[in-house]
Amino acid sequence: MSLQSTILKLNSPIKELVLAVTRDGKELGGETEADAKEVIGWVDKATQADFVSENNIKDLDTILIPKTYVATNYFTAADVAVYAALHPFVSKLQPSEYYAVPSVTRYFDHIQSNPSVRTSAQGLGESFKTLSFDLEGAPKPERKVEAPKKKEKAPKAPAAEQTAPAASASKETSSSSPANQEKAQKKEKKEKKKEVTAEAGGSKDTAGKKGGKAPQPEDAEPVPSMIDLRVGHIVDVIKHPDADGLYVEQIDLGEDTGPRTVVSGLVNYIPIEQMRDKYLVAVCNLKPANMRGVKSFAMVLCATSKEGKEGGIELIQPPANSKPGDRVYFEGSDFEDATPLAQLNPKKKIFETVQPGFITLDSREAAWINPATKSVHKIRTAKGVCTAPTLVGASLS
Repeated sequence: MSLQSTILKLNSPIKELVLAVTRDGKELGGETEADAKEVIGWVDKATQADFVSENNIKDLDTILIPKTYVATNYFTAADVAVYAALHPFVSKLQPSEYYAVPSVTRYFDHIQSNPSVRTSAQGLGESFKTLSFDLEGAPKPERKVEAPKKKEKAPKAPAAEQTAPAASASKETSSSSPANQEKAQKKEKKEKKKEVTAEAGGSKDTAGKKGGKAPQPEDAEPVPSMIDLRVGHIVDVIKHPDADGLYVEQIDLGEDTGPRTVVSGLVNYIPIEQMRDKYLVAVCNLKPANMRGVKSFAMVLCATSKEGKEGGIELIQPPANSKPGDRVYFEGSDFEDATPLAQLNPKKKIFETVQPGFITLDSREAAWINPATKSVHKIRTAKGVCTAPTLVGASLS
């Protein structure tokens, strides 16, 4: 199915707007084959009679939380089709109703402001007139903070009984089958190997992807290229069993030891549905740390709104078609070919010293601004610059 044939299935005047913006369906179809399929898929959804309904709008609002554009990370025909399909519905919403779907409202307002959409819409009369939203009057989001749970102290057992568990455990261990013992030993060896890999700055496969210069001396002045950033892919995520605000993720970083366990405090800011199968940027050479009983072997790089956490937190996204383990580096001759430290020494506070310069630009591109020279060094891979979905002027950590 081609983009042009899919567009022709749209109802009027949606079809006319999409054809006008895309110049008869010959443009804005996606820069890659995978993107093109996504674009066609979303245009096809816009042809369906029930695409705009109360339930579907709520689902779309959830989908759009981390996104600027619906199909890819750039403007496409899918955005024109979705905007045009939404217009009759959104135009009838009262403030309280469009406040209830803030991501849809933000997205709709962004697409209607696109110059090509506005120019083409003018030729279609009142069908796609510009809508105004009272965003200043939107209610502030309420975040409930649960009181910490008090742990009940177990009653003390008599002295004779206190030795029983140890004796029981000893008996249980001695009665374990050889197969179970061998399985436990293999699991322990795998965890030790993963910890050694994390502390050494990556596996032999990923080490070759780092810069070509000799490793930087640990006692040198802190610079961002000392930080080992890589593309990661969340292959599994659950809520921490003993901490309501933490996720425990398994992140594929392209290492032969398998995914790393990473603990992130994002439960109250990013829904778990938006974490699953996500590509991100990870800080890989921090010293592993215990987080409420679970050892974390990396850190997820996030953008925090300039208004603070209550204004939103988003995962920094690598360019399209990134692969786990892709090297992430800072633009500039001083940094591009530098080799990160094997592990950041917590006492040197290298990350803490460099971090205040991390920011998202007006383009939402992630960058480090040198505090001394004010030079801008974008954070990128060989495929392109890493970005935040929506946040501008956000700090990164």
